[in-house]
Amino acid sequence: MLLLATYVCVFAQSFSDENCLSNRMEMSDSLRCSTKLFSLSPYKPVYVLFGNYTNHINQNPFSETQPKPPAMPADLNNVELKFQFSTKIKVAHNVLGEQLGGDLWIRYTQTSRWQVYNAQLSRPFRETNYEPEALFVIPTRYKIFGLAGVYAGIGINHQSNGRSNPHSRSWNRVFLEAGLETANLNIVLRPWWRIQEPMEVDDNPGIENFVGRGEIMLAYNYGRHSISTIARHSLKFKDLQGGGVEIDYALKIYNYLKLHAQVYHGYGESMIDFNHFQTTVGLGLSLIVWR
Repeated sequence: MLLLATYVCVFAQSFSDENCLSNRMEMSDSLRCSTKLFSLSPYKPVYVLFGNYTNHINQNPFSETQPKPPAMPADLNNVELKFQFSTKIKVAHNVLGEQLGGDLWIRYTQTSRWQVYNAQLSRPFRETNYEPEALFVIPTRYKIFGLAGVYAGIGINHQSNGRSNPHSRSWNRVFLEAGLETANLNIVLRPWWRIQEPMEVDDNPGIENFVGRGEIMLAYNYGRHSISTIARHSLKFKDLQGGGVEIDYALKIYNYLKLHAQVYHGYGESMIDFNHFQTTVGLGLSLIVWR
């Protein structure tokens, strides 16, 4: 939590309420001329959900390739605290020259689920996910259905929970990313391809059939209200199983402080839950949102 507070302080003087993709990815003409390398800037939302309820806590997580978990499940609470912080840093600018552009970003997101109300189990962290990634992007200049293309790029992503067997979970992906916007709407399209591992060392075989093979993010802002949706799908349309939807709503209270509500429905709410179906509802505060 101290790290989260320190991180937010870095943005306190620099974060702009003009949270469009052009500014966020430094694609507007003014920002491209005055860009600063190795400076922290917002990526994904930063929030704390003081109460995050699930209708089906994963008492006994499993994976086909991992040793069989203990027969008696842990006595986990259905309500826990969830928090996320995220940042990005530009490490190279105009790699392809002034005309084509070409920026290299390093991005990092960490999300934790903390059984802080479970005194019986000594309030453990149930699951923490670590997600570093690198993205190379170029600016785009096109319009489609009233949407302005902002950028397109390719990247590589690693996500894991940093745990030992039988609860180790990890995967690596190559992804494409494209951003579009209007005055009040951001859209990010992100398909990916998993880098396959031999079955004997795969922590979570078939994870792409549960978590998905791509996602779309839509974020809309109106005055003090911000709402975003992230939808993931396995892209196996003959089989409806797999994927999930997350909906976030934020209401500005004061300056950067917002009341924040979140709903998740589907598989893969966390790495340990990659093959576990549930619905979660959370309420808390946020400081940075998608839009």
